[in-house]
Amino acid sequence: MKLQILVPIHTYPDGNTDNIALHAAAIARHLNAEVHAVVLNADFPPLSSPLGNILIDVPALIGGAKAKCRERGAAVVLAMETAMGPLGTRLRTTHTECFPTAAGDIVSSLGRYHDFVLVGIGKSDTTPQATAEAAVFGSGRPTLLVPEDSDPSQYQNVMIAWDGSRVATRAVADAREFIRLAKTLTIAVVTDEKTLPEENPGQKLVEYFNRHSINSRVALVESQGRPIARARCRNMRLKSVPTCW
Repeated sequence: MKLQILVPIHTYPDGNTDNIALHAAAIARHLNAEVHAVVLNADFPPLSSPLGNILIDVPALIGGAKAKCRERGAAVVLAMETAMGPLGTRLRTTHTECFPTAAGDIVSSLGRYHDFVLVGIGKSDTTPQATAEAAVFGSGRPTLLVPEDSDPSQYQNVMIAWDGSRVATRAVADAREFIRLAKTLTIAVVTDEKTLPEENPGQKLVEYFNRHSINSRVALVESQGRPIARARCRNMRLKSVPTCW
């Protein structure tokens, strides 16, 4: 059975760009997975102000916004068909109307019947960020956050942020398909951010991967009071990597 990836397509207020199709195609090809795109066309509550309807044509504004959403959704679906067709990747689409604030609940619910949820995060539209948060905490499935404004990665180099905790262990289990296919696997351990639960947890994870015939290495990280995402590794440099929650 092939892996199933759910890709929410946001259409309001700006919506996802066509570039989300390239990311979805790259990940589907890497994992030999199928893609389910759910197009989230925006709906709006009716306004019951007669004066407001006189001053501005509210129904016409709502109708125009809905038409714009449908156009954005159709454009992204076309881009996904174009990107995945030559790869032979199966793509199915579902269209739904919902209030923008309800998008996260819909994606979380649908995500429970998929292996991954893939959310494209851009610089301008904050709606996908809210959906991603809802999927992370509500779907029970791994959520992939891809930088929509950047080119797709080849997903050959995987980095694990490891502190020996239950949460980190769950993240490793969720990312097992990427770990299994990785050419390089780096276990990053921050040494000065908090007390680690056991001595040298990174090396213990290396030994675990060795028992599964997976090669990995440990990178010791010093945060020096900075956010962990900006910390530096001893004796190596880590570039930006895709994020899996």
